[in-house]
Amino acid sequence: MSTCLSITNLSKVYPTGDGVKGFSLDIKNGEMVTLLGPSGCGKSTILRSVGGFIEPNEGLILIDGKEVNHLPPEKRPSAMVFQSYNLWPHMTVFNNLAFSLKLKKVKKAEIVEKVKWALNLVQLQGYEKKYPTELSGGQQQRIALARALLLEPRVLLLDEPFSALDAKLRHELREELREIQAKQQLTMLFVTHDQEEALSISDRIVVMNKGEIEQIDTPQNIYNYPASMFVAQFIGKMNFLKGYAQGEKINIGSLAYPNLNHYNGNVTVAVRPEDVVIANEIENGIEALTEKVMMLGHYAEISLKTDFGKLKMFVDRSDISQFKMQQKIRITFATIQAFPEDSNVHKDGYSKILNLTKEEIKVYEKA
Repeated sequence: MSTCLSITNLSKVYPTGDGVKGFSLDIKNGEMVTLLGPSGCGKSTILRSVGGFIEPNEGLILIDGKEVNHLPPEKRPSAMVFQSYNLWPHMTVFNNLAFSLKLKKVKKAEIVEKVKWALNLVQLQGYEKKYPTELSGGQQQRIALARALLLEPRVLLLDEPFSALDAKLRHELREELREIQAKQQLTMLFVTHDQEEALSISDRIVVMNKGEIEQIDTPQNIYNYPASMFVAQFIGKMNFLKGYAQGEKINIGSLAYPNLNHYNGNVTVAVRPEDVVIANEIENGIEALTEKVMMLGHYAEISLKTDFGKLKMFVDRSDISQFKMQQKIRITFATIQAFPEDSNVHKDGYSKILNLTKEEIKVYEKA
């Protein structure tokens, strides 16, 4: 699959010292890549540099192999969908969508067909005569998306387009966006600080922190194999415990795991709440005290207190009756990951992360 968008050594540093330094990324044709990170990490700076709204200090931006650095936004083969809808309030939906086509001297009959096609794509057939003030926030964002699609961009840029909407509508629109992207084989660069949004719609995720890349990978690998403490903390819920690495083992109380990265001394052990499990009678386990039981829909969250720190455990809602307040239980971990206590980032981004199944742990403990 050929590369559609190539960003090489892009840097944009603001007077405050914030910005992006040496950012590089290649996006393939038909791929949806998300820039994910906290506010101020530089993701919107990259997006707006690609769109031509910000001039970078240095770096090269290629679309379909052609440099676009010198081109203004309207001359680039890209289109941007912003958080604010930016619709003309005095124009109907039809005229909002037809505006750019009229500027291009497209024939009237073709404009009608294209607008109809775009409205069908965003499921707003029959809304041509309505004004933006007559539409809900979600409908206005659909129109903004349709307007961008009418430009037939080689790269569609989306800057947190759903952040102003309520949770239910956000979920619906991102599903629709993913369907449109797959149907039209669009190349998209999407910016969000919402990890759930990024995990649900992306082919790849670029996790950013303070203007630098922490990890680039598929949603599954980002979640299962975080390359740094920052990624482990930022993506999903994670428990952090104190462990000790020596020789071939990482020890957490009576539990022992292979020390694949050859750490030495104190380590931070990371465990997803869904990987905290009740130890059976023949397993080693660590003692835990249940402090809180919360029903969260299809699963329950159990708050635990241990000698190694406080933990969260997820259990199926059908098992919630097994847990009582101030109850003592013994737990073990189906999968763990480990990081050096004094290191926040693995600079290579892909150092081996300890990730063992429950069955593999049993084999190791018997050895």
